[in-house]
Amino acid sequence: MSEWHVEWIPDPGLWGTLPTEGVLGVQDLPEAVSRIGLKPGDPVYVRPDGMVDRHFLDFVRSEVFRNLEWESKRNYGTDYRLLLNFLSSRGLSWREATPQDLADYRHWRCDAPENPGRISGTKWDREAAAFTKLFKWGKVYPLPVDVSRREDRAPDSVSARVSWLTPRTWDLWLDIGLRGHTRAGVAVLGWESRTELRNTSFVQLVLSSGLRRQECGSLLTFELPKQRLRRGRYMHGQLASASTRSKNSRTYYASVDSVGQVEAYVESERAWAIQRAQERGLYDRLPMMRLITKVTRGLKPKIEWVDRNGVIGAHELSRLDWRERQWLFLEGPDGPEPAWLWLTEQGMPMAPDRWNGVFRTANLRCEEVLLTGKERAITREFRLADVHGKSPYATPHYGRHSFALYMLILLNELFEKRYGLTKADRRDFAQLFGDPWWLVKTLLGHSDVETTKRHYLAPVSHLHLESILAAADDTDEGRDIEDVDGVFARLARETVGIQDIDALVGVAS
Repeated sequence: MSEWHVEWIPDPGLWGTLPTEGVLGVQDLPEAVSRIGLKPGDPVYVRPDGMVDRHFLDFVRSEVFRNLEWESKRNYGTDYRLLLNFLSSRGLSWREATPQDLADYRHWRCDAPENPGRISGTKWDREAAAFTKLFKWGKVYPLPVDVSRREDRAPDSVSARVSWLTPRTWDLWLDIGLRGHTRAGVAVLGWESRTELRNTSFVQLVLSSGLRRQECGSLLTFELPKQRLRRGRYMHGQLASASTRSKNSRTYYASVDSVGQVEAYVESERAWAIQRAQERGLYDRLPMMRLITKVTRGLKPKIEWVDRNGVIGAHELSRLDWRERQWLFLEGPDGPEPAWLWLTEQGMPMAPDRWNGVFRTANLRCEEVLLTGKERAITREFRLADVHGKSPYATPHYGRHSFALYMLILLNELFEKRYGLTKADRRDFAQLFGDPWWLVKTLLGHSDVETTKRHYLAPVSHLHLESILAAADDTDEGRDIEDVDGVFARLARETVGIQDIDALVGVAS
C-alpha cells in the first residue's frame, strides 16, 4: 500500500460477519473499538506501511473532532487523507508540515494546470478550516495554514452550491423526476415507484418549511406539526436542538397541504413497509431497539424507553441525535414500529444522507426525458448554458434556498400590497417586527441576517424587489399564485442561479 487509507467505524449491527478467529489478533473488534473511545462514523487512518496512525487516532477522539457534525466528519476525513498523501510524497509527516508545504498544496489543489481535478475557492476554504483544526490541536507552530488569516482564504470563495428553482419548475422536477411523467405530463406506461409518495412528501415538506436535509430527515412521527395557526394555511412544530446546525431548538412552520401529504404517506406507503417488515420478523432481529414507554410534555419533553434487555432509560427528546433516534420504536397494533418518520422500502429508518441518492436519481430521470442523447453524453459541468436550461437540477439544499427566495418575495408582496404600507409605514413596521430579510432569517434559523443575504439570497439582494413587484398588475385573491409566478419569471431572466424553465413548463403543463 503506497497511500494513506481511511476506514470508517460502522453503526452497531452493521459490522457484518467477522472471522471467528478475530481480526488482526483482536477477538472482538467492535468491543475493542468501543473500549478505546471510537464512535460510529469516526475515521481510522492507516499509514502507507499498514499501521494505524496513533496521533490521528487521538485527534479523532478529541473534542475538536468529536463535536463536528457527522457530515463534516465525512468531509474532513477525506480532506485529511488527500493532504496526508501529498505530505507523504515529500517524505513528511503532518506534524512536520510548514507554511510553504501548505502553500504548494493549495496551488496544486486550486491553480496547477496539470491538476485535472482543481477545486473552487469555496472548497479550499472548507479544507483550510479542516487543516487549521488539525494543526492547532497538534500544536504545530507556526501554523502551516490558518483559515482566520485573509491570505489563507480564497479571494474567489462564494457559496457555489446556492441555487433556486421557481415553484413551477419544482412542480416539473417532481412530476418528471419522482412521479415518472413524460414531457406531455402523463405517467410513463409501466412506471412503478413504491416510494413515490415518500419522496414527494419529503420534497414538499422541505419546500414549505425551509428545513435542512438533516433536520427534515431525522423527524419522528410525533414531531410533525399538529397545531394549525389561526385562520392560516400553516402549522408549526418544534425542531430538536440535536438536529439543527446551531444546536438550538427552534420552531418551524410548514403548510397544511405539505403536512397532509406526509400524513397520507404515513397511512399508506409507510404502513405497508412496516407491515412487510413485521411479517418478515425484521424488527425482532435488530441488535438495538428502544421501545418508547412515555413522552412527557412541557418546554423540555423527555422520552422514556426500555431496551431489549429490559433496561429502562430516559433522555431529553431534543438532545437525542439522529443515530439514537433511529433506535426508537413505538408499540403498534401488530408489534413494534419505528418512530423514525422516513422509512426505506424494507421498513427501516432511512439515513438523512440517502436523500442525496433520491435527488440524484430524479435529476437523471429529468435529463433522460428532457435532453437528447447527444446532450446527455456531455457531463453536466461541461454543458452549455442553453442545455442546462432544458432540464431542472435539484439537491435537498436547493429546497431550502428556494423556500428562502419564495418567502422573501411573498413577504415583500404582503407588506406592499396587502397592507398598502407607505415607506414610512414599512419603516415603523420593520422597527417593531423586523423587515422581510429578518423574518426569512428567523424562518431559516440563521443567527445573523447577513448569512441569509450573503449565502442564500446574494444574487437577488441587489435587486429592488419593490419596483419589480410594483410592475405586476393588481389581481384578485384567486390569482395570487399567478402573480408570484410572474415575479419569479422576471427574476430568473435578470438573475444568475434561478432555474425557471419557461418553455418546458408550457409543454409539460
